[in-house]
Amino acid sequence: MAVETHVLDDDCETITGWGRTAPTLARVRRPRGRSEAADAVRSSGARGAIARGLGRAYGDAAQNAGGTVLDMTGLDRILALDPTAGLVVCEAGVSLHRLTETLLPLGWFVPVAPATRYVTVGGAIGADVHGTNHPAAGSFGRHVTALELLTADGAVTTVLPGTPLFDATTGGMGLTGVILTATLRLLPVETSLMTVDTERAPGLDETMARLAAADRRYGYSAARIDLLARGAATGRAVLAHGDHTPYDALPRRHRARRAPLALRPARLPAPPPYVPGGILGRTAAGLLEELRYRGTPRARTGGLQPLTSFLHPHDGLPHRNRTPARAGTVPYQFVVPYGQEEALRKVVRRIADRRCAASGAVLQRFGAGGPGPLSFPLPGWTLALDLPAGLPGLGPFLDALDDQVAEAGGRVFLARDSRVRPETLAAMYPRLGEFRALRAALDPRSAFTSDLSRRLDL
Repeated sequence: MAVETHVLDDDCETITGWGRTAPTLARVRRPRGRSEAADAVRSSGARGAIARGLGRAYGDAAQNAGGTVLDMTGLDRILALDPTAGLVVCEAGVSLHRLTETLLPLGWFVPVAPATRYVTVGGAIGADVHGTNHPAAGSFGRHVTALELLTADGAVTTVLPGTPLFDATTGGMGLTGVILTATLRLLPVETSLMTVDTERAPGLDETMARLAAADRRYGYSAARIDLLARGAATGRAVLAHGDHTPYDALPRRHRARRAPLALRPARLPAPPPYVPGGILGRTAAGLLEELRYRGTPRARTGGLQPLTSFLHPHDGLPHRNRTPARAGTVPYQFVVPYGQEEALRKVVRRIADRRCAASGAVLQRFGAGGPGPLSFPLPGWTLALDLPAGLPGLGPFLDALDDQVAEAGGRVFLARDSRVRPETLAAMYPRLGEFRALRAALDPRSAFTSDLSRRLDL
């Protein structure tokens, strides 16, 4: 999917994140190999450089006002595949979609699947992305067995798990260097289908109880929450649980038996360039949530869905970032630790009472966090939602939510952030000083810089 840019001249472009807010101007370089990437970093000037993939970070993580942005999508080769060991070596610009197209017919799949497959491998490592199987699989960096990193001194270093540089790179938002290649450990699958159970939960406590029980029964679980419901229905949700379908579990006459590993992506027609805010305002959004909730059976088991439809719901609607309003989208995702369920309840009630036209709200559980000082997941509850950028009073409202999350020992997800305050971030990420010290030693001239790093003093 194309990055949202507006070309000004031969190499300068106005760039935004996926949320289409806070555009900035940068020189864009498109290296086709590691030597060109190194040249781009060396010639980036005082404002430095930052790598960019397919532009799916919502905020300013892959922007660099007045500096250089390296569009890494030209480094998109799959270099080696070991189908016996289940390992693939690829360049950082390869998308998860391309990996799926290549690996699925061979019986392999990526072990962590975010809500969209239109992200690059480098971006998935830099954000240490997660999927709905986090309690069992962890986040993306856990399955990287090696990576090659272009550092500020122009050297290419092989970085291995368990080292401080590897840990800082997974979740480090591109600030430790440019990822050039990665070796990934893959997941074996027998079909391209998921066996899916769905159910309704009438309120937040029941939603949380069912998600907790699902950890023991399913590989993947998430709840789509209605954040406009109030009273006893606050936090009501449609839950979806799934597992990869074994070949022997396919019905005898199912068409997938003839081609069990065929890729079956599902896509809806593209929306218009933007949808006026009134169409997806509070009343319409509430009606859509009501229809979604009432239209789902109380419990349904054993449904079969294409793997891409279940694991990558954001890909069903191309350019979904254009639908809330012309002003763009402000995403908000946070996690609070287990034992802080009351903090989650308070945040959900505040959002519901505010009557925001929140969209795409998903609640899920996290397992053990990764070793990276800026990696987002920690054992707890994570809620992700999107809000129209033009919502009156949105900034102070989200600042107040940040304070509740930080007080509970939680944090926000940097890959989805565009507005958290630096002092709040320091409270959320207690190892931030460790990351800053490593970055200062590795890159004393700040060759790798982004709008996000300047905003948050990373």
